[in-house]
Amino acid sequence: MRIPLYHVDAFSDKAFGGNPAAVCPLPSWIEDGLMQSIAAENSLVLTAFFTPTPGGYHIRWFTPTVELELCGHATLASAHVVFEHLDRDLQSVMFESKSGVLRVDRLDDVLELDFPALPATWIDAMPALASALGASPLETWRAKSLVAVFGAERDVRALEPDFEAIRRLDAFGVIATAPGDNVDFVSRFFAPKVGVPEDSVTGSAHCTLTPYWASKLGKSRLHARQISARGGELWCGLAGDRVKIAGHVKPYLFGTIDV
Repeated sequence: MRIPLYHVDAFSDKAFGGNPAAVCPLPSWIEDGLMQSIAAENSLVLTAFFTPTPGGYHIRWFTPTVELELCGHATLASAHVVFEHLDRDLQSVMFESKSGVLRVDRLDDVLELDFPALPATWIDAMPALASALGASPLETWRAKSLVAVFGAERDVRALEPDFEAIRRLDAFGVIATAPGDNVDFVSRFFAPKVGVPEDSVTGSAHCTLTPYWASKLGKSRLHARQISARGGELWCGLAGDRVKIAGHVKPYLFGTIDV
């Protein structure tokens, strides 16, 4: 079996930035174990697989160790593959997923995700979270992941998390965030429980961050930066119970898997 593979850097306008994703278009679904093995062999944070449907595509996402229910950067990368290699006339594409129908629109030089908003709820301070991050946040919130809010960008940059301690927390991952020096807000995201100690740029985390910062700053359009080692830039918007997340993509590699 020969499967095309596209390596795309999402949320970046240059190679070696943003978050790399592997994208594998399929004519029909292959066995789950094979997709998981391909993702492990690719050894990237995410590998996306999608198959055609009457209205678009059905998409699934795998880390090297588990399948996810939602992934932003690999969906952005998958849309790039559709727009540039499968149907260059399309201006929008619909992906069916475990998190519902996801749309991606082509907007000038960026692609924009239309994802469900995943707002967080305020919770009491968690000593275990502060210990795992090596610093005490000003506020703690919970969605699928824990959200640790700090006072300044430098506080988030300075974090030296204990990944094993984060893995033991009762949460999918941990989002650390603060007001940005030159953008509305910054963040870092840690998910060692699913084999991702620190993610480069996390679209799904902004489904939670966008409602929080839109309320905090009193504005519905936000400019964000994920301050990981590779780094990435996002333009976010709150639209009712949906979140718009736009970013650049940069193709890096095209090849073929032979299994």
